[in-house]
Amino acid sequence: MSSELLINVTPSESRVALIENGVLQEVQVERIGNLGIVGNIYLGKVSRVLPGMQAAFVDIGLEKAAFLHASDIVNSASIEEGVAESPVKKVQDIRELVKQGQFIMVQVVKDPLGTKGARLTTDITIPSRYLVFMPDATHVGVSQRIETEQERDRLKEIVAQYNDENGGFIVRTAAEGASEAELQHDAEFLKKLWQKIVTRRRKTSKAKILHEDLTLAFRTLRDYVGEDMERIRVDSKLTYQELKLFTEEFVPQLASALEYYPGERPIFDLFDVETEIQKALHRKVELKSGGYLIIDQTEAMTTVDVNTGAFVGHRNLEETIFNTNVEATSAIARQLRLRNLGGIIIIDFIDMISDEHKRRVLHSLETALSKDRAKANINGLSALGLVEMTRKRTRESLEHILCDVCPSCSGRGSLKTVETVCYEILREIVRVNRAYDADKFMVYASPAVSEALINDEYHNLAELELFIGKQVSIQTESLYSQEQFDVVMM
Repeated sequence: MSSELLINVTPSESRVALIENGVLQEVQVERIGNLGIVGNIYLGKVSRVLPGMQAAFVDIGLEKAAFLHASDIVNSASIEEGVAESPVKKVQDIRELVKQGQFIMVQVVKDPLGTKGARLTTDITIPSRYLVFMPDATHVGVSQRIETEQERDRLKEIVAQYNDENGGFIVRTAAEGASEAELQHDAEFLKKLWQKIVTRRRKTSKAKILHEDLTLAFRTLRDYVGEDMERIRVDSKLTYQELKLFTEEFVPQLASALEYYPGERPIFDLFDVETEIQKALHRKVELKSGGYLIIDQTEAMTTVDVNTGAFVGHRNLEETIFNTNVEATSAIARQLRLRNLGGIIIIDFIDMISDEHKRRVLHSLETALSKDRAKANINGLSALGLVEMTRKRTRESLEHILCDVCPSCSGRGSLKTVETVCYEILREIVRVNRAYDADKFMVYASPAVSEALINDEYHNLAELELFIGKQVSIQTESLYSQEQFDVVMM
């Protein structure tokens, strides 16, 4: 399988597209205004110790002092994924841990919010694709989500050989099935990075940033260490030069694949990436056979509905349904990656009678998902033809990054019909007439609603005027949405 990365850089935005066999599989977007500081490492100066709160305020060079609680001043690292061998340490009094004016190395775990400063920890952790480096730790931890004992032992044995006096490692969930070479690349990368941070710490004597988490282009190269990448094309000369230095120092195995793209044609037009991004924002996904998927993303879960559509098959109904479901599995796997849909996912396959067909569809889905870097768990096929599965959420979905809630329908996904709005207006006129004394009424409404009131609903409007004994005038407001209207007393 040939893989290629396209990196599109502008002053305000960076985008990365992963192409596999000529087809877009993943898109990542990072905008300047949305960059946080979580993961950044600072040399901070304790500006105030608060025994009553068991916390301290630390100056890290930002506008607001950051907050460091006593429970976050630890020597042993922990990780959000869960580690079987995580030592427990009793929280000491904040006055025994830090002193006013003391310089301390800290890492941001929560961005500043409103009037609150950033939340800090002294528990420094530096992540890569498969590993997390823990300075000053001596053990190797393995994510609890890797459940197979044999695999846990294998990973622990491999990573243990990279432990030294500088620190230990935690093996992340993504490392399940990773080769020894891939783990070695990650370990070497993290050690080099930590040495750079230590060197900066020794050379400074004031509150300042020591390590800023990588921007999208650099994170992408870090995360694809060990991947068989045919080409990595960058359309920014400056970014290309920076990435070239980065790969030569940290990921030399990718240096030969990196190249500058000077073409006049936009880089995302090479594989029709822009068109595919637009398609990924639609509910409906067309299948080559004529069938289609309907994908709906909600707060609690994502639902995928499979339909035969125009596909009528060649043999019989059961065969048509089976072929549509099998074709849908690869399309679903691609859409999950492309849209970056995580959490609970419910797939409504077309009902199948044959148990063999059900088994083969599930196997096809598992095979298609095996190419996904985000971990997925499939919980089988129910009697209703529903597949419950989960996919690890690695970042915001494409829709949440690129889109906002529709101002017309407030996220419902549908608008009231013109007829419905007309009847709401007629009822509102009656309600206002009973509550207030007015000589006549003026209705301000959208063009479509105004036209319907004047033409289609003319008889209803005339009867209403007779009923209330007052004149009702219609005024078109071109900027009003279909559901928006005002009833004004004159």
